[in-house]
Amino acid sequence: MPPIALLLTTAGSQDEAAKIARELVERRLAACVNVIPGVASTYRWKGAVETAAEWLLVIKTRPDRFADVQAALGELHSYELPELVMITPEMVDPRYAAWVEDSL
Repeated sequence: MPPIALLLTTAGSQDEAAKIARELVERRLAACVNVIPGVASTYRWKGAVETAAEWLLVIKTRPDRFADVQAALGELHSYELPELVMITPEMVDPRYAAWVEDSL
């Protein structure tokens, strides 16, 4: 199993993105969360094509924390079905991986 994972989700407002990021770090479910503004999303939802401005959250954690982050998003997120996608990097600087581990 890779030492770290990047989890991606989006939020519908800057305040919500900041709240989720802070809670994940405070709960030690993430070592770091980058909040990237200005994401324009186009998607199909309940049979209709929608467009929305969103904030992308890049969550740095361990792969075994996926279910815990998923549960926290269920509690913190306003979306009925929040996006949660895990990307596992092929290579990670061992010093960075150690920092992530120490932060969780």
